[in-house]
Amino acid sequence: MSSTPPAKAPSPGPRSALGRIPKVPFWAQILLGLVLGALLGWAARSGDIGWLQTTLDKIGDIFVQLLMVVIAPLVFFAILVSITNLRNVSNAARLATRTLLWFMITSLIAVSIGLAIGLLTDPGSGTGLTAADGGDPKKKGSWLDFITGIVPTDVITPFTQLNVLQIVFMAAVAGVAVLQVGAKAKPLLDLSESVLELLQKVLWWVIRLAPLGSLGLVGHAIHKYGWDLIGKYATFTADIYVGCAIVLFVVYPLLLATVAKVNPLQFFKGAWPAIQLGFVSRSSVGTMPVTQKVTERLGVPKEYTAFAVPFGSTTKMDGCASIYPAIASIFVAQVFDVPLELRDYLLIAFVSVIGSAATAGLTGATVMLTLTLSTLGLPMAGVGLLLAIDPIVDMVRTATNVAGQSVVPIIVASREKILDRTAYDNVSASGLDRDEVVPQPAAVTTA
Repeated sequence: MSSTPPAKAPSPGPRSALGRIPKVPFWAQILLGLVLGALLGWAARSGDIGWLQTTLDKIGDIFVQLLMVVIAPLVFFAILVSITNLRNVSNAARLATRTLLWFMITSLIAVSIGLAIGLLTDPGSGTGLTAADGGDPKKKGSWLDFITGIVPTDVITPFTQLNVLQIVFMAAVAGVAVLQVGAKAKPLLDLSESVLELLQKVLWWVIRLAPLGSLGLVGHAIHKYGWDLIGKYATFTADIYVGCAIVLFVVYPLLLATVAKVNPLQFFKGAWPAIQLGFVSRSSVGTMPVTQKVTERLGVPKEYTAFAVPFGSTTKMDGCASIYPAIASIFVAQVFDVPLELRDYLLIAFVSVIGSAATAGLTGATVMLTLTLSTLGLPMAGVGLLLAIDPIVDMVRTATNVAGQSVVPIIVASREKILDRTAYDNVSASGLDRDEVVPQPAAVTTA
């Protein structure tokens, strides 16, 4: 009996060159974008290369425009859905009040740290900067604008002009109306939830462009301001990073350990994907879906998380609205040789605690800074001075914002005895799928 040799398996075709290219981590892509942007910006400035200057400018502008196009409707539907989710939470009013209270407490702590660091280091002294190095910002904030600007004049303008504070107001009104109408509004609520999921998916696609956007934004900054000018911000930049690090790695862990009575290390295990994405994307709203996921994994009830995190993503800004304006105000005052008194420091703290909604979860904190400077009577040209360094300090500011947006719900949930401590204690750093943090490209297949 003769045996037939087994058929040979078909030989795989030549391996695709793309298949041999190792995947680059997203944080490394961002770092590469920053380095390349700085080099191209320097080349454009030193060689006076017009087309390169224009290209860097357009790349940065397009990235910001894409982000803003998604953010306006995302904020509206996220706030609307988050408010309606309160119907599933017992003691909803109490939880909302406690959340706001802890938002203000942590903001006060953060701004106090920022003021202390600024007073100790004198970030604006000896820089050699003058008003000629800056310019008046295009967007300014004042208390009159802040108070009267909450209510929109129509329903279209807030979206076209990206007035996030007015968008939040309209979403809150719509959410309360949906709750009051009840079952008849369920089709609208279902539609809102579906639209929110679609917007979050589109937002992932925009965030994947962050390395290219960072290249354009940093390259444009280097080309416009030059190395010599940016080098004068060393103390200011270090102050922002140190202040945010103290809040992120000292204040938050102490609050978790003493107030929430939980292990801070577990928090960083669970929340690190959101903190990391906040750092590279520079957008609290852009990070919001991941912040919600990690906060739920840390034991906070889903119904409460669905309210607290979206609300915090537009109003809870310890980095952008507390540490940054405190140090930046001292910097501007010292550059323009304007003495500050105790009254001025108290005003900075007041603005930071009450006016943080002006930051609205977007990249950057220009409106918040102009609100603070206008309250103190400091020159608005100081904002222009800080625009050059903004992409670099904004990364750590946003990471601090995102961490605080998760810490406060954990504190409130713990004190209200609704925190799932078993889930919190057993959370792991690998609990989230990788594509939930940053969507990965589809695998390359070959015939």
